Amino acid sequence: MIGQGKVAELAAAVKSGDAGVVIFDQDLTPTQQRNLEKALDTKVIDRTQLILDIFASRARTREGRLQVELAQLNYMLPRLTGRGVEMSRLGGGIGTRGPGETQLETDRRRIAKRIKKIQDELEGVRAGRALHRRRRSAVPLATLALAGYTNAGKSTLFNRLTQAGVLADARMFATLDPTVRPLVLPSRRRVLLSDTVGFIRNLPTTVVKAFRATLEEVNEAALVLHVVDASAPMAAEHTSHVLAVLSEIGAAEIPQILVLNKMDRIGPDAAATLRRGDVRTVSVSALTGAGVDDLLAAIDELLPRDPIVRATLELSASDGATLAMLHQFGRVIETRYDGDRVTVAAEIPESLERRLARRK
Repeated sequence: MIGQGKVAELAAAVKSGDAGVVIFDQDLTPTQQRNLEKALDTKVIDRTQLILDIFASRARTREGRLQVELAQLNYMLPRLTGRGVEMSRLGGGIGTRGPGETQLETDRRRIAKRIKKIQDELEGVRAGRALHRRRRSAVPLATLALAGYTNAGKSTLFNRLTQAGVLADARMFATLDPTVRPLVLPSRRRVLLSDTVGFIRNLPTTVVKAFRATLEEVNEAALVLHVVDASAPMAAEHTSHVLAVLSEIGAAEIPQILVLNKMDRIGPDAAATLRRGDVRTVSVSALTGAGVDDLLAAIDELLPRDPIVRATLELSASDGATLAMLHQFGRVIETRYDGDRVTVAAEIPESLERRLARRK
């Protein structure tokens, strides 16, 4: 923090510049924030509040808005300040025990009730995500997660790989809600790719907790694509911050590919310092498409193998779910109908063949 001399110097700068708000690039305690606002005679916000304000402006879905509101309320609760006795509800007559419930206590109780309601709703979201993941795991599809520092180009790479058309914006935290799309690898295997919220250094604890349902997509991934803006002056620090967040959410042990993005802006030698000897590294440009084929090949190589096999299956003609699965996750070569039975010859993943065999 800053001492009295620096506060006086800052107050003079605020007055001369007619500043409407002062932003501190660190967390402030409620007492520090109040004292600084009195000394500077202007609004003071800290790092966490700024991040939450940005998140609030980016949230689009109901889940995103709930997550942001939860983080904001948890941040706000210890910072509530009453105005003393003049805001109290006075007791009603002789024998009462003095001032009644203060406005501060009322606000705290109201916020606590709202926090509980949002947490319950987000638990429903979390349960829904768990159900979707169980359904995805019922078929032989591995999930990949894009992770990286904010504005590293994850959404642009996501669009390049899946043609999904999700928002790709240079603004911080343009993506708050995870998007999952299928991706076909060179071996013709199908996987699922998830785009997630961008990380930053010293990600506030309130944000990590609020976005738990979103970050679980990273925890459940078979492979993490750690995207780095190789052209950023602080690319090495950004990489370290992302690794710290992955460790914080319990995803440090998941296999990774380090994707050095935006290589169209720099030369190959400039990215050499970002390579890590223990991690597979691929250089790409999500904007131009350069290196994307190498990335797909690396994903194919590092993912556990699920070889394609030729299978002939006899099914009931009414078993539309299995027929659809064969078309979705394999390549149907021939279909023959005989009364209420159907014989299907297809090339499918070996794990799907084993799963269908267990159902007989």
